[in-house]
Amino acid sequence: MIRVITLFGTRPEVIKLAPVIRALRMRPEVFSVLTVASGQHTDLLYPFVELFGIPVDYDLRVMEPHQTPSDVCARVLTGFDPILARERPDVLLVQGDTTTAMAGALAAFHRRIRVGHVEAGLRSGDALSPFPEEMNRRLITRLARWHFAATPRNRDTLLAEGVSEQDVFVTGNPVVDALDTILAGSRANGRVSQLLEQTAGLRRLVLTTHRRESFDGRLAENLKVLRRFVETRPDVALLFPVHPNPAVVEATQAILQGNERIHLLPPLGYAEFVWLLSSAWLIVSDSGGVQEEAPSLGKPLLILRENTERPESVEVGIAKLVGPRPERLAELLEEADRPGSWIERAGIVDNPFGRGDAGRRVAEVLASRPVCEPSQPALESAR
Repeated sequence: MIRVITLFGTRPEVIKLAPVIRALRMRPEVFSVLTVASGQHTDLLYPFVELFGIPVDYDLRVMEPHQTPSDVCARVLTGFDPILARERPDVLLVQGDTTTAMAGALAAFHRRIRVGHVEAGLRSGDALSPFPEEMNRRLITRLARWHFAATPRNRDTLLAEGVSEQDVFVTGNPVVDALDTILAGSRANGRVSQLLEQTAGLRRLVLTTHRRESFDGRLAENLKVLRRFVETRPDVALLFPVHPNPAVVEATQAILQGNERIHLLPPLGYAEFVWLLSSAWLIVSDSGGVQEEAPSLGKPLLILRENTERPESVEVGIAKLVGPRPERLAELLEEADRPGSWIERAGIVDNPFGRGDAGRRVAEVLASRPVCEPSQPALESAR
């Protein structure tokens, strides 16, 4: 029996670990699975836990007002270590690049517990963008034993950094699994259903933005560009689930209120959010997850970042990188609005992030790995 602990603290982690947890639990003769929530997010986290039916065995409840990444890291380390000591897992699974994932991987390394990293190998090439996620993911690579890469590019990145080829597995991205589950098992309802009825006949521009690196004034300037675009196109509606970060809320209220075709929404449940994205004419976002969800739904995307660790969506022609200048956002919106624009080809692009079987692939790898061998993370193999 392989004892596995999965650790998550934010909604993207839940979304992407849920298919893996489900695949592990479908093999009870092989795996014993415990789940730990750090509570890095609270109100945003548990609706997703409930949506995917994930039983939470431990909750570290680390979230505090105005917390810093260092605060989260310290509380995860001190709260998670006693659980590792008590449960003595063979494997810790973490996802992505959050402070929860990095601190959990470090705590497991201190206990000589093997770490499996889901969605390994993402790199922007800039240690400060996205911040602190880029450095978190690099550190997790040095600590991890097994690396579950979403794409061949991610695998190649890990190999170039000295990770052993036998420890890297291309599985696809489990977000595709999650999207398939949502679209097969639900329909738009509640707020989103009403909003879709209200905006029927309009081209829906769906916005998400919340990255720290935009808080230097670019957030406000981008919102001004988007408002001007909507005001000059009577057939366009802007739909914006507003992130609860005070910086986002303040800028949004100051700039976007007062237009009947601009709809400001509270944070949505994942099923609602997926249905909102699936209704879009165009998506504008700085979210890493949306960069995977857009091609999985066949929707064109403008990426509100200077660089991206997911260039596959740009390379296949379903996304464009905006960069740091609001003027460039205005240019790309104008370009998307022209007849025969690139966005009209979005629905026929092959999804570079997989086929929707990533959870099963991760479980198969873990089931085939010996769990009694000494831990040999990339930190050692790269020497």
